[in-house]
Amino acid sequence: MTSISNVSCFNEARRVAIFGGTHGNEMSGITLVNLWIKNGKEIQRKGVETKPFITNPRAVEKCTRYVDTDLNRAFTTENLSAPSGDDLPYEVKRAQQINEIFGPKGSPDAYDVIFDLHNTTSNMGCTLILESSKDHFNLQMMHYIKKAIAPDSCPVLLTEHPLLKYSTSRSVAKHPIGLEVGPQPQGVLRSNIFESMRVVLKHALDFIELFNEGLEFPPCSVDVFRVWDKMDYPRDTNGNIIAMVHPNLQDCDWEPLNPGDPMFQMFDGTTVRYEGVGTVYPTFINEAAYYEKQQAFVTTRRETLVAGAIKKA
Repeated sequence: MTSISNVSCFNEARRVAIFGGTHGNEMSGITLVNLWIKNGKEIQRKGVETKPFITNPRAVEKCTRYVDTDLNRAFTTENLSAPSGDDLPYEVKRAQQINEIFGPKGSPDAYDVIFDLHNTTSNMGCTLILESSKDHFNLQMMHYIKKAIAPDSCPVLLTEHPLLKYSTSRSVAKHPIGLEVGPQPQGVLRSNIFESMRVVLKHALDFIELFNEGLEFPPCSVDVFRVWDKMDYPRDTNGNIIAMVHPNLQDCDWEPLNPGDPMFQMFDGTTVRYEGVGTVYPTFINEAAYYEKQQAFVTTRRETLVAGAIKKA
């Protein structure tokens, strides 16, 4: 990236990948990617090589989130540089293969953009996931998508956090973008969720084509929800869950949670209230896949990011 007269110049996005099946029971991305592998006309754009790719085929075959370990947390420096061998977890081996095909991560040879398609059991709607507040290319793309699908909502979740490291499969690319669409049960397809994901991908690819053709995008602002903290369920001394997400909070992703608001309902009916400082905006509320991660929901703080003007170099 270079900057000329307050306009950031990026190289054309010529190599784009669309990942489905990073989690093998999230069916919208798996189904779309398999459709596009058979016939990719819908995702092709002038001058762009768009590659649909099933990231975790063994998990997809079993319709399970993963086989040995979470692929979407496996792209650490340690894993990617680990000596190959039969004792490595399947997903670590797969991460190394993906890094070889689409990376290497952090190198000039890495793919320009990776879209990683996910489903959630939470009531998050269509959520774009941004990994860096300084990625003005992605901010501009997300601004374009949000305008294109308006008045429908498309929140942006910013996962940039000094203590929470995700090491996602999409992080191999120069510009990683996650798409989380729900609510949808694991192992299930819902037509509205499927179509919402498809529409967002269409607009994202349209943006890339317009950028590559030389369209300059003026400065813009993007409202985001920055990851703040992870909240676990109340547990007993043996680590067993002893409460549920409170009915006032259930399905209220992106809505304000204020100090004193109900947060959990104990099995005896008593209420546990939020005691944090200031208003937060929960998401991934009661996500089925996060029980094993000891996470009831994520809190976020709202902020506005400013993206500078961009054009192709």
